[in-house]
Amino acid sequence: MAEVPEEAEVPEEHRPDGLDLARAQMLGAAGSSTTPARRLPRGSSDSAKRAWFRRRGAGRGEAQLSGAHPDGRDPQALTAELGRLISDRGWALDLRVRGVFARWAEIVGPEIGAHSTPESLTDGTLVVRTDSTAWATQLKLLAASVVKRLNEELGDGTVTVVEVLGPHAPSWKHGRRTAPGSRGPRDTYG
Repeated sequence: MAEVPEEAEVPEEHRPDGLDLARAQMLGAAGSSTTPARRLPRGSSDSAKRAWFRRRGAGRGEAQLSGAHPDGRDPQALTAELGRLISDRGWALDLRVRGVFARWAEIVGPEIGAHSTPESLTDGTLVVRTDSTAWATQLKLLAASVVKRLNEELGDGTVTVVEVLGPHAPSWKHGRRTAPGSRGPRDTYG
């Protein structure tokens, strides 16, 4: 019968998050280099050194180490990826429109911008809501210049019509019950 040593190593249960396996893999990969490190030849010129760093490890199944020059493994700029995503999804015009909405006071002027808000741009029709009917009238008079300025920002033909809406009308329905056929508070004024 084979004797079992008293201090036999019992395998530890692995953790559910897998960190123990990852640590074991990392330590195994770090210490298991089977090929000796290659050295740069002495007395090489700078261009020869750069070429050596670029080609080392490439095509031989070895892991390529990082060098002083950028390669495909280096972090890439997010700007290029965002630009590609925006063009692929067709978001360019929508983003420009949202930018114009954000700079509304700058485009129409601070006075009109303080009393009006763009709501939507659909099929060339820009819907703008104003604080009062007086500002709605003022913006209707300036609609042609607003269309011109917006088309400079967004591209020709993007905005064809500016629809100006006055303030939201108050609701006269207070409570749960109303009289059928009534016209609101006007029918009590005589």
